[in-house]
Amino acid sequence: QVQVVESGGGLVQPGGSLRLSCSASAQLFSLTYTAWYRQAPGKQRELVADMATYGYTTYADFVKGRFTISRDPARNTLHLQMNSLEPEDTAVYYCFVRRSGVEYWGRGTQVTVSS
Repeated sequence: QVQVVESGGGLVQPGGSLRLSCSASAQLFSLTYTAWYRQAPGKQRELVADMATYGYTTYADFVKGRFTISRDPARNTLHLQMNSLEPEDTAVYYCFVRRSGVEYWGRGTQVTVSS
């Protein structure tokens, strides 16, 4: 069974950076749709950034210029580089992959931005 696992979350001060990674147990990141979502306490899950099959990326307005999504198919990994973090970025971050109509979610990694 394919597993998608996030890592790299943690506690960081405002203005700091974190790099999230998403790894998969199968060759999922080639010719797939991939995305990062997040869910803060009491809020709905929301799209942070995505990368279409051929590499086109989009970002939510609230992270534009601060976050960068990237993919390394050779290593079965997806990344989210997060800079200039704000307390409002505190959430559980989830990796999402859709390939051939099948959707995969990771269990999430907690990001806490606090002084």
